[in-house]
Amino acid sequence: MSVPKRYPEEFRRKVLDLVAAGRPIAQIAADLGISDQTIYGWRKQELIDTGQRPGLNRGEQAELAAANKRIRELETEVAILKRARELLREPHDPKGCTRP
Repeated sequence: MSVPKRYPEEFRRKVLDLVAAGRPIAQIAADLGISDQTIYGWRKQELIDTGQRPGLNRGEQAELAAANKRIRELETEVAILKRARELLREPHDPKGCTRP
């Protein structure tokens, strides 16, 4: 899976200004060597961020991503602690014998 290319915020803003000025998206994409789908995605997100379209704004997306990351970290910690508890409950004898 490839990681999407990240563009600077200033570049994104200038592209969206060109769209707002009425330049065709296909022409902007061709001139700048970026995907028209990238521009459509930016435009959609701008409409969400400005409340013109329903959805998660970029701040909410970042907050949700951070929360999901923390959940994964906590789930990993819980799994480790459960395994440690299991290991501590198992009786071990250095000679290989177990006691009740």
